[in-house]
Amino acid sequence: MSFRLAACVAALGLVTMAASPALAQKKGGTLRLYHNDNPPSTSLLEESTIASVMPFAAVFNNLVAFDPAKVHESIDTVTPDLAESWSWDATNTRLTFKLRQGVKWHDGQPFTAKDVQCTWRMLIGKGETQDFKRNPRKVWYTKLKDVSINGDDEATFELSEPQPGLLALLASAFSVVYPCHVPQQVMRTKPIGTGPFKFVEFKRGDSIRLVRNPDYFKKDRPYLDEITVRTIDSRATRMLAFATGDYDITFPSDVTIPLMKDVKARAPNAICEMTATNTQINLLVNRVNPPFDNPDIRRAMSLALDRKAFNTILFEGNGRLGGAMLAKPEGEWGMPPDVLATLPGYGPDIEKNIAEAQAIMQKLGYSDAKPLPIKIQTRNLPTYRDPAVILADQLKKIYIVAELDILDTPRWYSRLQRKDYTIGLNVTGVSVDDPDGNLVENYSCHSERNYTQYCNAEVDKLLAAQSRELDKDKRKQLVFDIERLLVEDAARPIILHSSAGNCWQPYVKNFHPHDNSQYNNLRFEDVWLDKQ
Repeated sequence: MSFRLAACVAALGLVTMAASPALAQKKGGTLRLYHNDNPPSTSLLEESTIASVMPFAAVFNNLVAFDPAKVHESIDTVTPDLAESWSWDATNTRLTFKLRQGVKWHDGQPFTAKDVQCTWRMLIGKGETQDFKRNPRKVWYTKLKDVSINGDDEATFELSEPQPGLLALLASAFSVVYPCHVPQQVMRTKPIGTGPFKFVEFKRGDSIRLVRNPDYFKKDRPYLDEITVRTIDSRATRMLAFATGDYDITFPSDVTIPLMKDVKARAPNAICEMTATNTQINLLVNRVNPPFDNPDIRRAMSLALDRKAFNTILFEGNGRLGGAMLAKPEGEWGMPPDVLATLPGYGPDIEKNIAEAQAIMQKLGYSDAKPLPIKIQTRNLPTYRDPAVILADQLKKIYIVAELDILDTPRWYSRLQRKDYTIGLNVTGVSVDDPDGNLVENYSCHSERNYTQYCNAEVDKLLAAQSRELDKDKRKQLVFDIERLLVEDAARPIILHSSAGNCWQPYVKNFHPHDNSQYNNLRFEDVWLDKQ
């Protein structure tokens, strides 16, 4: 869709929003959620995990957002949020947003264009205040020279060259607008937003509470009075608590296929859907640490991956085989299966791949009698631990003996941030199904989230080329070229794209899990409870 047409769709979205009836919705009630982990902080601009997005997305707004009612996200489903409309100039390098008037921050201060300018100047390192502890998506905005404002209700993003994916990036749950007048230290613990719910408390490792924002700018939203979140470490306990009616919606993608059958048996009226999550299980190899600075060892490890076995054990065959971009059919940018099968390690002959990997390791002096001992670091969640166990078992076939090193969430992300690991089993969540929100973020030389320290000048050149390409078909071909190089370099071997279940009680209305991202439908402003 052209930039011009996107602006028209934005205007049409406003009309549709205004015309939608709200006759059947019931107001009030508390949405009871559980959490499977401990959020590192409440600051979405500094975090990279669903652990922070799920409980705190409802505090904030974006300039634009993906339509929560449309399960498949694309540039065509971007709708107005704090911006009423947007338009590109003739050069496709100036994106101007007309902002809503009369919006207030939760502390009563007015929202203005200056907050938009301040937020993105901080993100690109141009603001007066730059006290982010982390800035994982700074690389999204390398083309952004500045944000200029015209009064209180107009902001223009000024780019050095076209970036057709920018609007999708701005719709991500990680692209919320911050208040200029609130220090970042406060945003990490007691966030102030404009969103449908106001922050009340965060008891680390225990509970989170949000309450309805009575001054929300969207008329009659939200329907709910409160959102409460309880932390439950045990997955079995979480599933049982949902099945017995203690909670209304499961944590995003927390329900495996076997567990979904169990939940349905215990709670036959529950609504459950299996979807792709746009989270990918991958092998992290810190390529600066010996002996893994040797590309031959990295190639051998990549060839040793039996993706079919991972899929059978973890997902009963319902996972998706793909490269770095989300696989088809849900993925907008996924490689066709026949192209994917030509990549090293992706062919059907697993025994041939393992034999080649063994030969590489034997040449380097490793054998059953002289194995290579390693530690595989991973996060203390079943979605990480379970595939890490399989990985350790598969690496034995190529004379690598692995011991698991399990880390809690804050330590895990701190280690990755510092590149303080050698081998890791990671689950990378991709908030936006766009190459700039995935490939650029995870593989460009200077990205904060390039955890493996991979750097290839040719890949960076292609990343820049795809980012400015306005023709989607040509952009896809550039993406496929990048994917091939990443596999050949064993940059961050993708094991599998996850599929998982979401369940909710039958009285929960207007909740729609999205099929190509688990991040962008968690504001709950349209959700209501049909209880007697």
